[in-house]
Amino acid sequence: YRSSHNGSWLLLTESEVQRSFRNLLGKSDGTEETFEKAEELIDQLRPESPLRHRLSLELDEIRKTSAG
Repeated sequence: YRSSHNGSWLLLTESEVQRSFRNLLGKSDGTEETFEKAEELIDQLRPESPLRHRLSLELDEIRKTSAG
């Protein structure tokens, strides 16, 4: 997530991204909108971040299980 605060954009830390990701998907009903929000969170992480890779894999697995 990026949120506007006094006209400037704030980036989330890795721990904030991970917590938000877990909260979002923990109460999710598996909608495409939820998956898109999760991708937005992942996009906040550096490309080389191990957390980015791990959350991307988790999201792929969740998508597969919710589709099947």
